[in-house]
Amino acid sequence: MIGLLIKDFKLMQAQKNFFICIFAIAIVMAMFIEDSSFIVGFMTFIGLMFTLSTISYDEFDNGNAFMFSLPITRKDYIVEKYGFGLVVGGGSWLLATMISVVVEVMKNSDFSLDTIMSALTMLPVMLIILAVLLPFQLKFGGEKAKVAIIGAFGVVFIIGIIIVKIANLLNIDLISFFNNLPVISVGMLIVLAVGIPIILLLLSAKISLSVMNKKEF
Repeated sequence: MIGLLIKDFKLMQAQKNFFICIFAIAIVMAMFIEDSSFIVGFMTFIGLMFTLSTISYDEFDNGNAFMFSLPITRKDYIVEKYGFGLVVGGGSWLLATMISVVVEVMKNSDFSLDTIMSALTMLPVMLIILAVLLPFQLKFGGEKAKVAIIGAFGVVFIIGIIIVKIANLLNIDLISFFNNLPVISVGMLIVLAVGIPIILLLLSAKISLSVMNKKEF
């Protein structure tokens, strides 16, 4: 598995000019937009997208057939992809957070805790995005995965509309319903914000392994 990580980092090194451009864009964006924490989401998403692109590189020119002739199991491959995604996504998140803080200090001679809180909210979002995108990429490949993801979000959107329509027919006020839900404590909110993404990530890894085991090279 260490060899797989080295391979992906070598691929990343080959794209250094691209990442330098992204880094420069992030700094410019942080300087000129009011909410510099926006770049945290931007750079984190770029890091996750590169993780998906490594799968496309692996599949190019029947590369997987050669790779799995080496002493590498499909489980090793899946664990490495999730690990690499966490490292690259987390590294991008950390770098973007540091840029946001530095730029805010330069602008205001101080920084607000809201910047840190906004950045922290991106961590569970990062895990959820990784958990959703990797199985799609492994199952459908680059172009088909985009269509499948759009279709999945479309289905979720349609289900949401159906729920709203049914609630209206039954004279159920959804806004009042959610407003009357019991307020949960900060501790419970943190547990949910950490626990749910981790559970989704583990479930996603299991699905990805099932997809990978069914593939023929």
